[in-house]
Amino acid sequence: MTITQTRALEPVRHFHHLDPETHKRLFLRSPEALGPDEDRTVLAVALGATLYVPATRPDLAETILRRSGDGVCSMIIDLEDALADRDVEAGLLNAVEALDRIAILGGARMQLFVRVRVAEDIRRICSLLTDGTQVLSGFVIPKFGSATAVGFLDELVSMSERLGKRLYAMPVLESTELINRETRHDELVRISALVDEHRARILAVRIGATDMCGAFGIRRDRDLTIYEVRVVADVIAEIVNLLGRADGTGHVITGPVWEYFADRERLFRPTLRTAPFEKHDMVHFRQQLVSSDMDGLLREIALDRANGIQGKTVIHPTHVAAVHALSAVTHEEYQDALDIRGGESRGGVRPSKYRNKMNEIRPHLAWAERTLIRARVFGVTNEGVTFVDLLTASGVQ
Repeated sequence: MTITQTRALEPVRHFHHLDPETHKRLFLRSPEALGPDEDRTVLAVALGATLYVPATRPDLAETILRRSGDGVCSMIIDLEDALADRDVEAGLLNAVEALDRIAILGGARMQLFVRVRVAEDIRRICSLLTDGTQVLSGFVIPKFGSATAVGFLDELVSMSERLGKRLYAMPVLESTELINRETRHDELVRISALVDEHRARILAVRIGATDMCGAFGIRRDRDLTIYEVRVVADVIAEIVNLLGRADGTGHVITGPVWEYFADRERLFRPTLRTAPFEKHDMVHFRQQLVSSDMDGLLREIALDRANGIQGKTVIHPTHVAAVHALSAVTHEEYQDALDIRGGESRGGVRPSKYRNKMNEIRPHLAWAERTLIRARVFGVTNEGVTFVDLLTASGVQ
């Protein structure tokens, strides 16, 4: 099979699985279609909920295409933690076969990455791929650190040049040197220098909170967000402080994984407010979300945003709609962002058109710019539309 026989790549477009009538009902401004040559920051925001899938899955290509049809816009084929050592070779070959098959079949409207174990995996995968080079967006680098990153990044640069396309890297920050307090600052400075050197190739920085918890013998409970696990929250705060600045030196940082998806008896009271559901006469829907631990996920997504983090790693398809529903820009946010950007030349303070806050132009300008990027990617909801409407429209039960 030759590359000329592959189907044309389809652009990424969030909420593409909804019908036109539903789009009209929900969105004042629909999400834009984004091609692979779009601005790097926009593509990073467009990752949204990034779903992991083990590379050894037998029906890997079909699974990815099915998830694309469900509205998933980014996936990672995992050769690292999801696989036993003995299965890595089979997983690598299966990943190559799946990417080639997807390129031929078409229909994967998403960004596709492979999380490798060692730097040499990047060269092997790129050398084995035929048609699949067209659909591969790049590689996820685990346990990214100053001692190991150079080898991965060198291979990425070499293979990008060989294939004649831009392959992105997504480093996962989860190394011991980063976790331990006595080495953290110096390691972060070295990591910052590396990602700055390769800025054009770094799509987003991912946070590996599971490994961070593991370093302390912790497994966080489903009743707690990662921000309530202080030793991990401290690391996240320092990562955002150094790598997430809005002064042009920062990078898009994605949120850590939410690893729960089954219900059980709760220790603490659910954190999901009833008012948005009562307004829509959907109290029963709220109970369904609570029973499947979605209330904890929704709270953590909100805290991700409050802490300067966009998007999230997910390991279950049901989590995708939650991330995307809370990523869409509300009518109120959009109006505030437009007003702030419109007053950039004058500065000062003015009341929000919603009459519930003050918009201080210069301090809020970076927020407004980020919000308008998010509006391009996830759309702007009509006045009165909430995340509840988006969740139900996406088929969350």
